[in-house]
Amino acid sequence: MKICVIPARGGSKRIPRKNIKDFLGKPMIAWSIEAAQKASIFSKIIVSTDDNEIASIAKKMGAEVPFIRPDSLSDDYSTTGDVMSHACKWMNDNEIKPKVVCCLYPTAPLIEASDLIEGLRIMSSGNW
Repeated sequence: MKICVIPARGGSKRIPRKNIKDFLGKPMIAWSIEAAQKASIFSKIIVSTDDNEIASIAKKMGAEVPFIRPDSLSDDYSTTGDVMSHACKWMNDNEIKPKVVCCLYPTAPLIEASDLIEGLRIMSSGNW
């Protein structure tokens, strides 16, 4: 099982609401969710967020939001590693045992499905 986790907090300081700000006609996060869907390599696409509006948009786009991230992992000092560790612990606690977990940022509108497929191929080959 391969799972894509998109970490999207609501409290950006430099560009407020950047994860759901309109970009070429759709919310920024939609580009990442759609690329992950088109890649057809993930069993689940999970958005880790602390924000109900982001959660609603992510679900509308077809991603899962099985938990709301705790406030302690949504401040200016929380790292991507902390957030990914939390998501992996949640999966483990819920009997989800992925072989691969991919972190895909919500502000990556230029990512393409082929990039994700190639990244998995390289990682799987061990030649990185």
